Amino acid sequence: MMLMLVSVAGVVSAAGQAPAQDMDPVAELIREHVEPALSLTGAGPGRAEAEFYARGRFAPAWTRPDDVDQLLSALRGVAADGLDPEDYALTELLRRRAVLGDPQATALQRAQFDLLATDACLSALTHLYRGKVDPASLDVHWNIDPRQPGAGRGVQTVREALAQGQLAELFARARPQNALYDELRTALARWRDMAAHGGWAPVADGAVLKPGMSDPRVPDLRRRLQRGGYVVDASDADAPDHYDASLQQALEQFQREHYLVDDGILGNATLAALNVPVAARIEQLRVNLERARWLLHQLHGEFVMVDIAGYGIAYYKDGKPIWQSRVQVGKPYRDTPVFKSQITYLTLNPTWTVPPTILRNDILPKVRRNPDYLAANRIRVLDRQGRELAPAAVNWADPRGIVLRQDAGPGNSLGRVVIRFPNDYAVYLHDTPHQALFDQPQRASSSGCIRVERPRELVELLLDDAVRWNRAAIDRAIDTGKTQTVTLGNPVPLLLAYWTVDLNEGGRVGFRPDIYRRDPPLRAALNRPRVSPWLMPAGAMLPSHPRG
Repeated sequence: MMLMLVSVAGVVSAAGQAPAQDMDPVAELIREHVEPALSLTGAGPGRAEAEFYARGRFAPAWTRPDDVDQLLSALRGVAADGLDPEDYALTELLRRRAVLGDPQATALQRAQFDLLATDACLSALTHLYRGKVDPASLDVHWNIDPRQPGAGRGVQTVREALAQGQLAELFARARPQNALYDELRTALARWRDMAAHGGWAPVADGAVLKPGMSDPRVPDLRRRLQRGGYVVDASDADAPDHYDASLQQALEQFQREHYLVDDGILGNATLAALNVPVAARIEQLRVNLERARWLLHQLHGEFVMVDIAGYGIAYYKDGKPIWQSRVQVGKPYRDTPVFKSQITYLTLNPTWTVPPTILRNDILPKVRRNPDYLAANRIRVLDRQGRELAPAAVNWADPRGIVLRQDAGPGNSLGRVVIRFPNDYAVYLHDTPHQALFDQPQRASSSGCIRVERPRELVELLLDDAVRWNRAAIDRAIDTGKTQTVTLGNPVPLLLAYWTVDLNEGGRVGFRPDIYRRDPPLRAALNRPRVSPWLMPAGAMLPSHPRG
């Protein structure tokens, strides 16, 4: 995948198909080995390099030492983004840089170096711009379009930056222009520095430690929290093992920022979070920097974003949150998917038609144990034509051709309002009677949909009609108990995203539980070495059809 904007027709025209006898031997070698890619459809292997060189009549691009040095510096710099400079052949480019000043270097060696440098430059820029890993390779349902270069971007911009000696500026512009991305890079640098200075020693296992107790592990706990950026007063020299109020306050803050019960008690869950090695936390930051390259270009204008692993939802205008609330998301075995859609309408006082999976796995076992379950929960039995059936007439050991539908009302599983948007997963935002679960630090408790705290506030923002649909009017409509569908005057974009880090005040990083285990496959893909198609032994024949 390469950063491109130009068309094949424009490239061939710009190249002019100069006769081979008029070309420098290096340019002729470059032309022979990249020109076939111009006939490829779409962004095929080698296409970006071919377009890059065709715009310069296939002349070598990396002949000035200053340009090469800027490129090498930029490639080193992508480490700060969580990328690996060796994916762009940094060591090999450093080794082969000598061909620039070597009068004995062959045309093949020069062409080889030039193609390797161009591939490194274009690939690194593309990975900064839209990510190294294709998210669709990890999630077959991914429907969020990758970031595309706008007018004035692409290989021509690279050529212009090279001509003007502005490669460093081009690499800086390729990164997401978003404060969150900058903060993630800063956090990564800080944690790498922490690792370089030894990280932290694990806090030993032992009995549950509560405030006011004395324990030989207290000094280690105090040092661990201080290394993480938590403010802990100096211990009393006369009682260094005493678990005092200052240490309790710091541990409670750590617990909150890691989605644990903030009781100040050092139990198994808190101990496990404290003892995650610094190297693992660095990998978690790198994974989220990659997600940022996928998604941050989506965060502009007016939209609603659900932060799945952070159990939150926010309404944004002009890129800033104007409303935020807590949510409950899908259980680990019924995960809430990541996707993009548009909120188009909502339902007040909804009924709930039980989805087949919930019917099979949740409702039927309850009905078999308790024949009164349906009546107690105001659930009707319907046939496929919508006609109501008597529950006693159904063979609950093997029910066929039935639909269960819960009446609207306060006890409805969807609560009093549902916010809907097109998607393939039967997922929506909705109210819930399970309000107590919002007070839990980890809220993966639904069957895949997103339960929203204070949904009427969100409804008012979405309808955006202070006359017909102010808060009082919404409450009156719900109080009637009548099921009513309301279409939004203007659909609002919705993004469901998955982040496993929090950035907190003072530079502290909170690490969220990876509730759906989505970090490991992304980490593996991010760490999979990339080998340049032009990385051949010095002086060996170049491939005619490079493979990405």
